[in-house]
Amino acid sequence: MKAIIIGCGRIGAELAYRLYKRGHDVSIVDNVAASFGNLPSDFQGRIHEGDALNQDVLIRAGIQSANVFAAVTNNDALNMVVAHIAKTEYKLSNVVVRNYNPDVREFFEFFDQQVISSTSWGAQRIEELMYHADARTVFSAGNGEVEVYELVIPSNWGGKMINQLIPCEDCKPIAITRGGKAFIPDTETVMQTGDILTVAATFDGIEDTRKNLGSSHKEA
Repeated sequence: MKAIIIGCGRIGAELAYRLYKRGHDVSIVDNVAASFGNLPSDFQGRIHEGDALNQDVLIRAGIQSANVFAAVTNNDALNMVVAHIAKTEYKLSNVVVRNYNPDVREFFEFFDQQVISSTSWGAQRIEELMYHADARTVFSAGNGEVEVYELVIPSNWGGKMINQLIPCEDCKPIAITRGGKAFIPDTETVMQTGDILTVAATFDGIEDTRKNLGSSHKEA
């Protein structure tokens, strides 16, 4: 895979290094030479100093043959414009954009860009960890609007059905792992103590389910 990353701040440098270590062909662009100091000393991808809005810089970085493109500077306007250029002028289908200021995220969405809001996502993850010590996140979709959690079923819920545990439409069961084997349950599947129940939920959905999980079950 040939990747181009715009911005060599902490996120860009970390992303570039992760891709490089996995064997991908990586080019990283920044208009401040000192920014390349964020890269680990053993990074052997290509670095390009220059303005990412300059066509010659993008071509030198290899945009004409790139497979993936990420704009991850702390300048939302730059990220938005250069990502739009990558999609419309160079027909790249896999373009990911960082949103620095959540107040302008709607503009990224207006241009139908695949956007990651690092501030919003980070704050939500910290909040979840503060609330949800008993619900481990294993996957995050979008910017965390929907996440996949693993819940360990305690003894007071063994022998009860999933629809007795999950009280809302914002939380959906995906799988149960029992004795090392997983299967897809339905809402009437009877849970056993020690089951690992995997669910997809919004923040409100997992909060309601978590509270129910920790409560003493009352017969309906």
